[in-house]
Amino acid sequence: MGFRPHILPHQTQLAKERLLGMTAETLSFQTEVGKILKIVANSLYSDRQIFLRELISNASDACDRLRYLAITDPALTADDPEFRVELSVDKKAKTLTISDNGVGMNRDALIEDLGTIARSGSSAFIDALSSEKDDDVALIGQFGVGFYSCFMIADSVEVTSRRAGEDQAWKWTSNGEGEFTIEEAEREGRGTSIVMKLKKDAKEFMDPTRLRHIVSTYSDHISLPIMMEIEDNKETLNQASALWTRQKKDIKADQYTEFYRHIGHAFDEPAQTIHWRAEGRVQYTGLLFVPSMRPMDIFSPERKHGIKLYVKRVFITDDCAELCPPWLRFMKGLIDSEDLPLNVSREMLQNNPALARIKSALTKRVLSELKKLADKKPDEYATFWENFGAVLKEGIYEDQENRDAVLKLSRFHSTHDDALTSLEDYIGRMKEGQEAIYYISGEDIGALAKSPQLEGFRARGIEVLMMTDPVDEFWLPAVGEHEEKPLRSATRSGNDLDAIKEESADDSDKKDDKKPADENVPGLDALVAMVKLELGDKIKDVRLSNRLTDSPVCLSADEGDMDIRMEQLLRQHNQLNEQITRVLEINGKHPLITALAGIAGADGAGSKVSDAAWLLLDQARILEGEPLPDPTAFVRRMADLMAKGVAA
Repeated sequence: MGFRPHILPHQTQLAKERLLGMTAETLSFQTEVGKILKIVANSLYSDRQIFLRELISNASDACDRLRYLAITDPALTADDPEFRVELSVDKKAKTLTISDNGVGMNRDALIEDLGTIARSGSSAFIDALSSEKDDDVALIGQFGVGFYSCFMIADSVEVTSRRAGEDQAWKWTSNGEGEFTIEEAEREGRGTSIVMKLKKDAKEFMDPTRLRHIVSTYSDHISLPIMMEIEDNKETLNQASALWTRQKKDIKADQYTEFYRHIGHAFDEPAQTIHWRAEGRVQYTGLLFVPSMRPMDIFSPERKHGIKLYVKRVFITDDCAELCPPWLRFMKGLIDSEDLPLNVSREMLQNNPALARIKSALTKRVLSELKKLADKKPDEYATFWENFGAVLKEGIYEDQENRDAVLKLSRFHSTHDDALTSLEDYIGRMKEGQEAIYYISGEDIGALAKSPQLEGFRARGIEVLMMTDPVDEFWLPAVGEHEEKPLRSATRSGNDLDAIKEESADDSDKKDDKKPADENVPGLDALVAMVKLELGDKIKDVRLSNRLTDSPVCLSADEGDMDIRMEQLLRQHNQLNEQITRVLEINGKHPLITALAGIAGADGAGSKVSDAAWLLLDQARILEGEPLPDPTAFVRRMADLMAKGVAA
């Protein structure tokens, strides 16, 4: 073809090319793709054969999409109605070719699909690449870009494709080193051919026996024939029947695993497999999987569920929001309906009563299977919950019909021990006189466990649930109570703990504890009044605390006010501007407070109490993780206090 200069993809340069009679363009990969290729090309991944599974899976998807398009436009497949994938080896050229007669790609699709990662989670993906050094190849599979796995075994890759219904074919070529070329090409018939120039250490992938074994192991479930010419005979390498149509007893665990990896574009193993056939008002087959790894974009607003819709074994769509509730978006698999029409439209899917019944039944089936897992294998369920519990809890807030079922499946960290607990188990451990289910919410379990808000609860042996997921701040007030037990935040003022005895106190201590703090420590009333006067509108009130045992102060939310954690979340998302004033609780038995109470009525004590009041408020703010409004004043007061202490 002669010398081909490096060509930049802008219109002026393209115009020059066309004048010279050259149609090839050299383009640069998107930054994310470049990083992927660098990882894959240098990978020492032990299971390099998975590239074949990925490419066959993509070919199968292309055929599925064309089969659906042909329902409304039969001319697209009239000249070649039998879908297939073909493998061929050229030992002299040292190439392996994978071809399909699926929907194919035109120029724009080749650039978009092979040159960029057009996904909402691409930024999360790149972040993960930089942090998960040992699992980079698995991460690539999570993000559905398994095409690039072919560079594990190929020095260069050539993709020739022709879109169904179009006459012009296009060729994409790259050695995986940052650039690719695209040019016009010739191809007889629709579909895509991928020609891989094999690396020196990849000769095994020209051996028909090796290829047959790989296909049998990883792609036997593909529902169209995978063919290869072996000794002048075309041989079908797989069973070529839809896995989900077979009886469960005839399917091995490894076959389920490979189908999960195919349909979910995943590299992990399914944590749970749910396969059933429904008959009655609606007839359908469901084959669903719970992943063992949490996708990194699971909380992306654009994230959709991974369940595909088939009708009578024909792929319809992988974007049917009406098939699965958003709070089960971690599920992967398919539903194959016998009742929906093959030419079902987007509008029909949105208002179809059969699909609504399938969605309801699917949801109940998944919840039922999760309950079985929780009851029979609590350790495995705990792993599931750590991965997907924060997503499942969205159902408590969003789905009134299934709220109780999801609540019973919910697990929480608590102050009882390190194991996860259910609400039912919590209620079974409630102390005599305890009327509410207590919880505390924040960003970090470790920080919550050390919170001074919990001191009074610990002293009385009251268990407190620790909530760290943002969704908790929405479902907790929406639910309000569970089994007639109110759900109360431990950070709220007015929690009546006096009705519950302290576990470690002896009888004389208990008797003394019943006395108000101002009877035990003179000057407390005066101190409370002085602190309240000094802080003014920066606090809602100053109160003696029954929750603090070791710390001098804490902030609490007054009855009817927004919870402290909810305020922090809204502020982080710029949805709240005004500052909500809190109650400052002081521990009347703390040495610092008693010392301040002792000088509260003395002459000249005003300045000392004034500085102490602001320091106490700032200390309470720091404990809640809130920024100080005036750090300079805080440092000055602290320095003055330290200087006086040293001088004394």
